[in-house]
Amino acid sequence: MTESPDGYRRPRPGTQPEYDVPDYGSTRLRHPVRPLLRVPHGPTETTAPAMSPALYAPMPDMTRHAGGEAVGERIIVAGRVLDEDGRPLRGTMLEIWQANAAGRYAHPGDTHDAPLDPHFSGQARVFTDEEGWYRYTTIRPGAYPWGNHHNAWRPVHIHYSLFGAGFAQRLITQMYFPGDPLLPLDPIFNATPDAAARERLVARFDLGITQPNRALGYRFDIVLRGRAATPFEEDHPE
Repeated sequence: MTESPDGYRRPRPGTQPEYDVPDYGSTRLRHPVRPLLRVPHGPTETTAPAMSPALYAPMPDMTRHAGGEAVGERIIVAGRVLDEDGRPLRGTMLEIWQANAAGRYAHPGDTHDAPLDPHFSGQARVFTDEEGWYRYTTIRPGAYPWGNHHNAWRPVHIHYSLFGAGFAQRLITQMYFPGDPLLPLDPIFNATPDAAARERLVARFDLGITQPNRALGYRFDIVLRGRAATPFEEDHPE
């Protein structure tokens, strides 16, 4: 550990969702109401616990569970995890969860009347390799109603949780699919003001990832914060 660890650049305006998005009703209940305090990035923010396959067993295939094959369209999702300077983040743990093909989560809190699939748990865990690549197999999830208003439906999506090299790289996000007609209507997707940033949430079809006679392939790259080239000025907020 260095005495003066490198920090991370702040996101450009518009590239991250606002804390209060009126069209996204839940933000009214949980957004901060006082100005945020910017904390300089020290060892606490630039280091994190080591997550390794030895401690957390990889679970790269969601298409088989409880002795059977899940119902739905098989897909393969792969991509690279990089920092903001384009360097691969090796050994990064990705936790993945999603609804089944009918648009229902295997969770007691999901009361949607779509059927559960006994052979689909909706959970995966993978780690990046030396070049930052990850890969898993799953079932394309279904859309589902979510109660934001009387006829609100979430676009097809997959949830991601990543632990980078530092706590300030912690990321929870969602991956969407190209051509989904629900994307222009979704307050969560559109909570990110910048259109180019929103497009980075959409996977792209990739024939190179597609497995013949088995599953279509999608690529979804993820960029986490990295070390900034500009040094800090002492006693000034970052």
